[in-house]
Amino acid sequence: MDTALLEAVRSGDRQSLSRAISQVEQGAEPGDGLLEHQGVIGITGPPGAGKSTLISELIRVMRGRGETVGVLAVDPSSPITGGAILGDRIRMQGHIDDTGVYVRSMATRGHLGGLAQAAASTVRLMGHAGFDRVIVETVGVGQSEVEIMNVADIVVLVVGPAWGDHVQADKAGVVEIADLFVVNKGDRPGHSEVASVLREIADAKDARVLVTTATTGDGVGDVLREIDRLVG
Repeated sequence: MDTALLEAVRSGDRQSLSRAISQVEQGAEPGDGLLEHQGVIGITGPPGAGKSTLISELIRVMRGRGETVGVLAVDPSSPITGGAILGDRIRMQGHIDDTGVYVRSMATRGHLGGLAQAAASTVRLMGHAGFDRVIVETVGVGQSEVEIMNVADIVVLVVGPAWGDHVQADKAGVVEIADLFVVNKGDRPGHSEVASVLREIADAKDARVLVTTATTGDGVGDVLREIDRLVG
């Protein structure tokens, strides 16, 4: 990748960052010497758990603390164009005019594991761009899709009230790699049962289980405080 482009990324130029990410999506290598980001936050979980809504609320709280935020949202691929179905960017549209927030959607393009092939390089580019926080949201994943552990320093598993049976049926995979468990949609029936099942798993690995209602912001501050603690 062109050195001048990387210097522009490092200077904070968002258009240059977008061009650089497009290049790595097309197969370019960003090269050595990029500034790495410590404490990358991975948000994963099944479809419908409210991951994007939770991220939007996390961004709101982070921005309230004066932190800049870069988000990589990995979306399903369009069967027509092969590009990303931009659902996550639409959900985060409340931050679209905020120059301290950068959201990039990326299509899986058939890549398995819950991420896109260019995700790791994109995270490095976001770190190089100097964001205070970098968040990676996986496409809605199943138990075996654990690639996020290779990209993020902290993995947050977000589930909904209907996920209790899945936890009991299969406690391997993405449950094993989670550093923090979040039961979202805490205003709906069943959330306490799911939280109880998850606590059995979390206690064995000294992890916490938190309940949120991302649509109202309830519990989101607790999630960020726990992320801060885990980042150290």
